[in-house]
Amino acid sequence: MSQTGELFLGVIAFAVMIMALIQVGAIFAGMRLAKRVDQLATQLDQEIKPLLANLTAMSSEAARAAALAARQAERLDRVFGEMVQRVDQTLAAAQQFVTGPSKPSSTPIADSGNPPAAAAPAGRSWTKKNRSSSAELRLRRWLRRDKCVKWEA
Repeated sequence: MSQTGELFLGVIAFAVMIMALIQVGAIFAGMRLAKRVDQLATQLDQEIKPLLANLTAMSSEAARAAALAARQAERLDRVFGEMVQRVDQTLAAAQQFVTGPSKPSSTPIADSGNPPAAAAPAGRSWTKKNRSSSAELRLRRWLRRDKCVKWEA
């Protein structure tokens, strides 16, 4: 073998050895990187698990609160519906009491529309103006005013 051939062979051997050292270094660096990534994943897992558990508990509590609020709203709606019905019935009964059904009578006093003189208050004459008390008039006005309002159950 010639001297240049041996020189090239030595250069090739040296280059192969450098490449082998670089590869061994890359393998060690890769192993360290893999170990670090594993530690990071473990740490992240340990820190995220309690957070996820808390979020799960909070979401279940929020769902329970929303369901409770919906039930309460339905109950409130039902109670107000019943109250509106009772108020309507009470107002209808009050209006019927105030206006009352007229009873036909065959007596001449009832036919004339004026009560007997003995039934008139002292010092007052019975006229259409004095037939109703002021409380009855206020109640009639109030009932007339509320006829415009519609209650929906």
